[in-house]
Order: sequence, then C-alpha cells, then structure tokens
Amino acid sequence: MKQYKNLEEYNVEATNEIKGSFSKIIDELGEDTSREGIVKTPERAAKAMMFLTQGYDLDPVEILKGAMFKEDYDDMVIIKDIELYSLCEHHMLPFFGKAHIAYIPNGHIVGLSKIPRVVDVFARRLQVQERLTHDILECLNNTLKPQGVAVVIEASHMCMMMRGVQKQNSVTTTSGFRGQFEKQETRNEFLKLISSDLS
Repeated sequence: MKQYKNLEEYNVEATNEIKGSFSKIIDELGEDTSREGIVKTPERAAKAMMFLTQGYDLDPVEILKGAMFKEDYDDMVIIKDIELYSLCEHHMLPFFGKAHIAYIPNGHIVGLSKIPRVVDVFARRLQVQERLTHDILECLNNTLKPQGVAVVIEASHMCMMMRGVQKQNSVTTTSGFRGQFEKQETRNEFLKLISSDLS
C-alpha cells in the first residue's frame, strides 16, 4: 500500500483518482466530457464526494473526549432536530433528515456542539440508516458512559423517491435505546419531548 506524507497529499491523489473515474462514468453515459458545461464536472464531483465521505478520516470518540466535563447534573439532556445528510451505500444516493438524541449524564456532561458533530462523522460515510442509528448510539454510550442514551432518526431516502418504488412522501424512522431509556417511562418522556413544540 502506498504511503503518504500527510492527509493533504492523500486527499489530492484520491481526488484525482475519483475525478478520473467520474470522467469515465460520464463518458460511458453518453455525454461529451469536453462540453463546456461538463468539462469541470468530474473534478467538482470528486471534491463533493471527498467532502460527503470525510467521516472516514474523523474520530468521533476523540471529538467527545475533547469536551467532557465533570458535572453533577443527572437529568435528561436532549438535542433534537439535528440535520443530517448521508449517502446510501446501496445506490450512493442521498438520504437526509433529522436526528433526536438524549442522554442522562453519569458524572460527566459533554459540550452540546459535539453531539451534532458525532452525527456528522457517522453520516458522512456510506451508510444505511439502521447502522447510522446504531453507530451514534454506541459511540455516545461507550464514550460518555451515561445512565442512558436515546437516538431517533427520521429520514427520507432518494433511492426510494427517485428510483425503484418512487414514493416521494415516505419517511423512515429508526431508534435505539440504552440504559435508563430502556425503561418505558423514561423512553415515553423522551419521545413526548421530541414530538412537542416547547416554544
């Protein structure tokens, strides 16, 4: 395997390789790759793909550990309506929606911005919604070691909307619960709060 001096050198070479692949795909589709509107498309698409899959280069555990603080607070902390955008690993088409996450601290809290960042790390990989939900849940549970964690994701999938069954109004919901959220009363409180408008 080729060794790179740094991540930037890898990114430049990977982008060039992907650019060449996109050029071949566009050509095979029957488009003129020298046409003015298309000539820079392979490079743009390569850069977009590198951005959309940058989660492979990031460590969600380190993101959380970099902002953990000792605190006696032990009630539910909820961050809802976290926007997420990912690529379906089956067709490499987007799926997008919202994540709702809660945890009950157990001696430590985490900086609020870090939880959406963890969502982005896992979403910016080739994914399926079920695994995305599980990855976020397990990362928060294993790193923060809270009394409980809950994750609910609601998303629309372009692979269902643009092709196949072509159902434009369907939404897929996945969920995962650990610790205190496995108790019906705590879970119901979380689900009620993410469904309500408190403003």
